[in-house]
Amino acid sequence: MTLSICTAQLNFVVGDMPGNAQKIIAAAREAHAQGAQLLLTPELAVCGYAAEDLFLRPAFLAACDDAVKTVARETAGLQGLVIVLGHPQAVAPGAPAFSPCHNAASVLRDGQVEQTYFKRELPNYQVFDERRYFVAEQTPCVVDVAGVRVGVLICEDAWFPAAARDAAAAGAQLLAVINASPFHLGKSAEREQTMRERVAETGLPLIYAHLVGGQDEVVFEGRSFALNANGTVAGRAPGFKENLFVARAQSAQGAIELVADVAPVPSAEADLWDALVLGVRDYVGKNRFPGALLGLSGGIDSALVLAIAVDALGADKVRAVMMPSPYTADISWIDARDMAERLNVRYDEISIKPQFEAFKAALATEFAGLPEDTTEENLQARIRGTLLMALSNKFGAVVLTTGNKSEMATGYCTLYGDMAGGFAVIKDVAKTRVFDLARWRNANDPYGTGTNPIPDRIITRPPSAELRPDQKDQDSLPPYEVLDAIVARYMENDEPIESIIAAGFARADVERVTRLIKLNEYKRRQAPVGVRVTRRSFGKDWRYPITSQFRA
Repeated sequence: MTLSICTAQLNFVVGDMPGNAQKIIAAAREAHAQGAQLLLTPELAVCGYAAEDLFLRPAFLAACDDAVKTVARETAGLQGLVIVLGHPQAVAPGAPAFSPCHNAASVLRDGQVEQTYFKRELPNYQVFDERRYFVAEQTPCVVDVAGVRVGVLICEDAWFPAAARDAAAAGAQLLAVINASPFHLGKSAEREQTMRERVAETGLPLIYAHLVGGQDEVVFEGRSFALNANGTVAGRAPGFKENLFVARAQSAQGAIELVADVAPVPSAEADLWDALVLGVRDYVGKNRFPGALLGLSGGIDSALVLAIAVDALGADKVRAVMMPSPYTADISWIDARDMAERLNVRYDEISIKPQFEAFKAALATEFAGLPEDTTEENLQARIRGTLLMALSNKFGAVVLTTGNKSEMATGYCTLYGDMAGGFAVIKDVAKTRVFDLARWRNANDPYGTGTNPIPDRIITRPPSAELRPDQKDQDSLPPYEVLDAIVARYMENDEPIESIIAAGFARADVERVTRLIKLNEYKRRQAPVGVRVTRRSFGKDWRYPITSQFRA
């Protein structure tokens, strides 16, 4: 006995049901031509993940139902191929449910829906809101494919023992899990380890079919995989790219053994780079922007964003604008020009000195007798934001903001200034990791856009906003090594203040950083969406009130 299983690791567009259906149909035809007998699509493949409150609209669910029928009809002639299709399905009329639909997986054979499985475990943490939209069911689904009994699960079902156990009790010989599980650093290893636990509990091999692509702030890295009953990795698809991943199930001494190609696991920096590149490419592409532009300051953050943007979009779709102020050092524009030349992007310089002086003159009477302070610093940032948004409006390119997670946490950024834009590429990348990524990218050229794109001086010089004479970031913040460690413990891991202090951090630093995190919630609420790459970002999985007297 040999069963050929194809995982359609594909990049779908939320809400494009006709386009998604055609992509699934094309994959089914190719899989069938290669001899596959089972095709697994990702979770909610028909509509894309996550469709959020679109699930509340009856017309959306009706369009999804039409797409399921289209896939069934167009694949009816693919004899011998069974398709597991992820989609939402409206709750039956009159059912006692508060949510409108099920997270479903339908089994298609010979153009017919043979049976439909409804997701059992509905995650409601981090970026997930599935109990808002879906109704859970507990009936297992086991389908016979070429003599092999396959138990179907959907994503979160396999993160707990019950659903896999019930599928095994219903006669499953192989577990097939379809997924849309957002990326964060280390998540791939977590998935494989958790699925290894299901394999150990049931004694069954498992194949994990995963989504790939960017959707607003989340990224899905693909990297579908197969585990044998002893927990070893039998196969793994490459990450961050579409792939028809094929595994073969063979009978070996009465048990099923899976065999497939095994893609290597890259470094954390390579994973992070790929996630950021895919997030930018899909945000720009799926929202049909003709390209992107950003303010290139000669500093490390904008340099990193420029390198990511070029890898994501190509140099011809990226524009860099240097906007010097009276406090911009010569080395800043020299390094900015150098980097733009290295990456071959359009580069322009627009001085903000005239506008800055005009604003100060307009406010001179109001500010008479008062010293210059952050007000004048913010004026410069807001002039730059206005110029970038004007270029965006005129030419259609989306503005990429360049602030990092350390700045977002502490409010070391200007509302309507450097925060102005359409997509915040590195808003979930801490400053210390910004430097690590810059060094990694200079040593690697994963997309063939050029080696060593970031001038060394940009990486080695002390970071500065250059909004007043001789300004350095560390004039206003603790050292980034300290700051980022506190942010990670407090914000990402929910550690109490006293525990962080007990771990060896100075009380003054901890109190200062956590206070800044609380005070700057109002800024983050008005920040553009950006790529989520950690376990917890300042996005859907951070929901704190702006008005609050409590500080954990």
